[in-house]
Amino acid sequence: MKNKFLFPHHYRRIGWMIFIPSLVLGLACMYADFRFSFLEFDLIIQKSLFDSDTLNFTDEIASIGLIISLLFIAFSKEKIEDEWISNLRLESLQFAVYLNYAVLILQILVVHNTAFFDIMVYNMFSVLLLFIIRFRAMIYIQNQD
Repeated sequence: MKNKFLFPHHYRRIGWMIFIPSLVLGLACMYADFRFSFLEFDLIIQKSLFDSDTLNFTDEIASIGLIISLLFIAFSKEKIEDEWISNLRLESLQFAVYLNYAVLILQILVVHNTAFFDIMVYNMFSVLLLFIIRFRAMIYIQNQD
């Protein structure tokens, strides 16, 4: 089966090379309040919309890097792309979406206030992470037989 929406196989390696620094940068932004000074810009628009008169785009760069890298890792072709792999991709994606939203519903009921914002930040990446974990695990299990 020809799937025209997959990246070439070598994009997976590129994805991993982007993922590691983006993950480190993202965690540093969230937990150590790390910011690159060269990504700081003065605001010209109304100050009342924002907490300060400057914006720093370090966390946006980390988020975009994580999204792009996870897309490259998740949706790069396998060396042998056949019907079984296509079916496994579909099942893994379906599993990831169901599990992600089941966990999100539970978090909506349990987590409140500012901690909920952190949950939503992690939720942006969890579908792709769950998909990659299940897809790779199923391929690993199949190759062990």
